[in-house]
Amino acid sequence: MSEHPIRAVVPCRACLSGEDLDWLGGGRSVSLALALPTTVEVVPRGAAGQAGGAADGDGGWRDEVWAFLRGRIPGLAPVPPPVLVHSEAPPASGLSSSTALIVALFRAFAGAGTADLASRRPAPSDRTIAQWAYEFEFARFHGGGMDHLAVVEGGALLLDGRERGLPVVRERLGLPEEWRVVVVDSGTRKDTRHHIRDVRAQLAAGDPELAAYRRAADGASERVWEALRGRDLAALGAAMTDAHVAMRDHQGMSTPLLEDLRRTARRSAGLPLKLSGAGGGGALVGVCRAEALAETVDRLRRALHGAHPAARVLPTTAAPGVRGTPPRAPVPAADGG
Repeated sequence: MSEHPIRAVVPCRACLSGEDLDWLGGGRSVSLALALPTTVEVVPRGAAGQAGGAADGDGGWRDEVWAFLRGRIPGLAPVPPPVLVHSEAPPASGLSSSTALIVALFRAFAGAGTADLASRRPAPSDRTIAQWAYEFEFARFHGGGMDHLAVVEGGALLLDGRERGLPVVRERLGLPEEWRVVVVDSGTRKDTRHHIRDVRAQLAAGDPELAAYRRAADGASERVWEALRGRDLAALGAAMTDAHVAMRDHQGMSTPLLEDLRRTARRSAGLPLKLSGAGGGGALVGVCRAEALAETVDRLRRALHGAHPAARVLPTTAAPGVRGTPPRAPVPAADGG
């Protein structure tokens, strides 16, 4: 391996509409990559102690990802190199921080594994990384591939779900430059593994509530995408609200705490929020105009401070897509909570 550090930086993602439709098949979902990145740095073995440890914050995935890659990249050493990990995304929040970590490990390890073989073997493509990461996670959780495409491609994606394999990317967009994203982390963790198990049981049983949810969520995804394409912020908020209501009323994905956070955001800042991801906890996301971001965040933080001190408000923006979406300056972190 090269003696120079190899670093992979991967965004997280918000689901604007269509949770579970990426693997239920026959429905559309909309993802948006967020500039709350996870960074994995592969460091030389001799520098691991100076850097702070052999594997800092890898979530236990380091050895498993390396073993997976050893079956696909010839010549990898038996033992993975040390890594350092940093993430700006809250964990277990429905923002795909775990997928971002896994994809970052794949990218960094693939770079390390091919560094000395570059003249003979190119590093895997983004599509290959997404496919490998999907296969890796599907074997463990039996979920879908929205997260892998979202964090690898960046930007906003309109996806057609499939029961097995990565979804089909129907269209790509960048978030309008004049819009920003507000994440409200509830401070409660999701349980996605049990959620996927329960929904697969619904699917096998032909549950009519699941069928009703699929219809409602697919329609909401269409409206979300039209609002993004038309740069209509009010329509986007309404469509994301429809997507949340479908999650809550048909599938019970929300909780009293999350609903109270949504009411507080509407009342204090006029911001519609939608739960991102399934599993009974996690984060809500909303979109506002850039010039209103500071005031929106301030109002939210003040409103949540007393009633929900564990909740955090994270201002951010979209992570640009890899297919030509122009880069954008990062949003400075506001002071406080």
